[in-house]
Amino acid sequence: MKYKDIFLDFDDTLYDTHSNAVIALGETFEAFHLERFFPEPQVFFDAYWWANIDLWGRYSRGEITRDYLIVERFRRPLSEGRGLEVTEAFCLEINDWFLDCCSSKSGTLEGAHELTAYLKERGYRLHMTSNGFHEVQYKKLAACGLKECFDTIILSEDAGANKPSPLYFDYALKVSGAAKETTLVIGDNLQTDIMGALGVGIDAMLFNRWNVETDDLPQKPTFIVNSLKEVMTIL
Repeated sequence: MKYKDIFLDFDDTLYDTHSNAVIALGETFEAFHLERFFPEPQVFFDAYWWANIDLWGRYSRGEITRDYLIVERFRRPLSEGRGLEVTEAFCLEINDWFLDCCSSKSGTLEGAHELTAYLKERGYRLHMTSNGFHEVQYKKLAACGLKECFDTIILSEDAGANKPSPLYFDYALKVSGAAKETTLVIGDNLQTDIMGALGVGIDAMLFNRWNVETDDLPQKPTFIVNSLKEVMTIL
């Protein structure tokens, strides 16, 4: 085998973060009776997702702090409501409730358990990689039953840098004991996972669940798959 170590992105590659968050967001809306302030739930949901995408992108690039993200991602959608006083304390309260709710969900992408079992049986060492927060990611791992699959759990908060920073990948290689030449990164995010890995000389497989365009990229992913099952035909 060319590869010995697999750096597996967790959120939206194995763990169905988006679907679990959709459920948790609805439960949050109901728990805090936000219908009092919004004409319909979708106004709040749409504002949340726009904020979330923007903030996580900025966080991965090191432009904002964790503390700013966890307040702002709810301040923005809550500010779309009418008659609601949006304080930092209220944003933090909702954030804590939402994260606890979300991280208790067990949903994974189709084929996630089968893929990790297959890779382990084939003798690959598996390392979970994520920009997610420490306390949340370990709850998710426990909820979905994937924690024991990994030889190493590599979080950006421990690395002191986020993917796609070279510092993150340098840390990941160091703590895992992996070598660039025999390591493959698998992830759904073109920038943080794929371009980040390729930028430091590590092969990368794009799990293209979001159907992103790759034709005009200056550097192409080593592999592109459209399902987790397809990974098993390559490795």
